[in-house]
Amino acid sequence: MKSLTIPVALVLSASLAHALVFPISKQVRHASTAIQRRSGRASYSRPQVMAAEYSSSTDDDTDLSTYHDIIYLANITVGGNDYQVQLDTGSSDLWVKGSTTPLPGATQTDTTYNLTYGIGWAYGHVSYAPIEFAGISVKSQAFLDVSAAQNPALSYGALGIVGLGFTSLSTVDALVNHTGSASGRSLLYNAFSDNATEPNYIAFSLQRSSQPGDDVEGTFSIGEVVEEYASVLNTDPIPTWPESYPTRWNVLLDAVVIGSNTVAVNSSVSGVPSGKAVVLLDSGTSYTYAPEDICTAIYGGVSGAKFDSSLGQWVVPCGTEIDMALQFGGRTFPIHPLDVSPASLLDSSTCVGTFIPQSVSVGAGEFDWLVGDSVLRSIYSIYDFGDFDAAGKMGNPYVKLLSLVDPDTASAEFHALRGGTAATNITYNAANSTAGSTSSGGTTVALSDDMVHTINTLG
Repeated sequence: MKSLTIPVALVLSASLAHALVFPISKQVRHASTAIQRRSGRASYSRPQVMAAEYSSSTDDDTDLSTYHDIIYLANITVGGNDYQVQLDTGSSDLWVKGSTTPLPGATQTDTTYNLTYGIGWAYGHVSYAPIEFAGISVKSQAFLDVSAAQNPALSYGALGIVGLGFTSLSTVDALVNHTGSASGRSLLYNAFSDNATEPNYIAFSLQRSSQPGDDVEGTFSIGEVVEEYASVLNTDPIPTWPESYPTRWNVLLDAVVIGSNTVAVNSSVSGVPSGKAVVLLDSGTSYTYAPEDICTAIYGGVSGAKFDSSLGQWVVPCGTEIDMALQFGGRTFPIHPLDVSPASLLDSSTCVGTFIPQSVSVGAGEFDWLVGDSVLRSIYSIYDFGDFDAAGKMGNPYVKLLSLVDPDTASAEFHALRGGTAATNITYNAANSTAGSTSSGGTTVALSDDMVHTINTLG
């Protein structure tokens, strides 16, 4: 076993052309977690183009950096060389675009492919190389050695994407299968299968950057959870949809709670229970794409708010706090108001809605919502691929979620930045739910041990 410290650096955009790393002034928590050592699409979002770079001073860190809450990056070693790639739970392939092709230390095959995504594409050769990532190693991993690409991730200084989804969604695996070989499995599949007795999950906490000097660290880990959030292991698992052999990290959403009102949801996906919606949890997407009626329910009642068709987003008065939560498995998960209406990257005096009233073309018919980092920053999440049985077969996957947001504390943070008076005694009443619910309809906000300690300290 190898223990690694996994800090997440904050990078804020000073303009579209430059980004600055600001010193720590507000220390919320120090992220440290042990990583199990084992034998590892493009974004749907419409990000702004920025150039930024982050480097670590130590060799034992898996360093993640975020560009104005847009994408999350980490270093991966391919063929003995380090490359910064985007972390993406919404895809399953690894691709890297180096300065030369083939990549040093990689063995290139004759198989080529053009991966196309909701935004962008990447063309290259299926290749093999030894991989090291977050304390794990795979001796021979199939990936796409890209020679040409057009992808938002490249604009942030990333050199590729590492997909953290299921092998069943992997294009590289499908290409390799056509050759009669089974050596194209995804990075995480290979890592887990090499160590079948170890936990088969990844865990995320993503950080928020709201202003210069503000620092909230986040973590990514494999097979371990951060000690402060260990109570996530005791929460009820939330099954994927479908429960067996899913292709994506889809789960069922019970309801949306906006203030004191509960907004019902529904699904266009075949076979989904009435009153549920299928949402894809996607760390590779900045915003959250939801049905138009949901977005109108969130922003339409805000005085002065309007939908800007040129942006494809709601524009919201920056001083107006929007209190809302999403309900999964009978439990409500508050969303930090700073993530519901953040300042625009182009004009800091303007705030925009991060719930986008737009359907997505990729995965059409498989999910109703695409839940991105604007929601995931408020939740510590475990993506469990399922345990291996005695026959070496993985069980059904599931997700475990833990709230990182106390509504009253979040309100105080919002108004400290935006002005005005913070709200108190904010509660969210869970709607009736039969899928994985442990509640009879009361307020059920699951908080981390670290958050509980903070609340008790503040009194």
